[in-house]
Amino acid sequence: MPQRVLLPVLLCLLSACAPYEARAPVGDRTQRPASIPASHTVRIGDTLFSVAFLYGLSVDEIAAWNGLREPYLIYGGQKLRLTPPPKSAPAPAAAAPAKRQPQPQPQPAPSLPKVQASQPRPDWSQVPASQPKTGAPGAAAPIVAAPATSRPGPVATAPAIRPEPAFAADIVWKWPADGRLIRSYDATASGKKGIDIAGKTGDDVRAAASGKVVYSGSGLSGYGRLIIIKHNNDFLSAYAHNRELVATEGQWVKGNEVIARMGSSGTDRTMLHFEIRKQGRPVDPLRYLPRR
Repeated sequence: MPQRVLLPVLLCLLSACAPYEARAPVGDRTQRPASIPASHTVRIGDTLFSVAFLYGLSVDEIAAWNGLREPYLIYGGQKLRLTPPPKSAPAPAAAAPAKRQPQPQPQPAPSLPKVQASQPRPDWSQVPASQPKTGAPGAAAPIVAAPATSRPGPVATAPAIRPEPAFAADIVWKWPADGRLIRSYDATASGKKGIDIAGKTGDDVRAAASGKVVYSGSGLSGYGRLIIIKHNNDFLSAYAHNRELVATEGQWVKGNEVIARMGSSGTDRTMLHFEIRKQGRPVDPLRYLPRR
């Protein structure tokens, strides 16, 4: 075989044997998590946000599957679907209503002419002189006292209800604590998916962005004392293992506002476990936090 023909053949064989490098797709991993139960039985202290956070789903999904509307009230013992309901068959067309036969209207009874009876004139000679002759010619009309009128009091007005702040469309992220990063995000790890930040007991834990506290409690196993903040319809952030929860459920907080004190609840060392969820799914917080 000529040398100029042999060289391209060798190059093709070498390229075929070279290892293939798979490139990760650009973007957040927001696919539906696998192997979750079909339903969840609500426990005392659960909120729809904590249930959605526990299974890596969005609140909008669970609300739609269970016919819930804001403010998403749930109760202990209630079963929530965690999968879409089966598609139901189309409802049969409603039959046309039957035509109603006109009913005969009752005829009004004929009215009789009114007969006014003549009233006899009073005999004033039989009335004592001390009694006033009411209706007699020239007699004074009786004086009737006018009813007392009271001035209307001040009308009570309901207190004005302040509208809630609007969620921000563009989120400005900040670091939730000052300690060093001791664990990075791992999408393949089992359990909690986020980053861990070291610190000392009692250090400030701050809101990573402005939003509304939708959960403040210790009902999620493995997270200790936990706070979840809703930033808009797409993003949540979570702050776990706190010693003390400063922010309360339903409170609006600003970015960099203190919401908790660092601790070791639910873990074996003092640290903050921090997560960002996009549409219910965990994403790498380091892609959103500013570089230090």
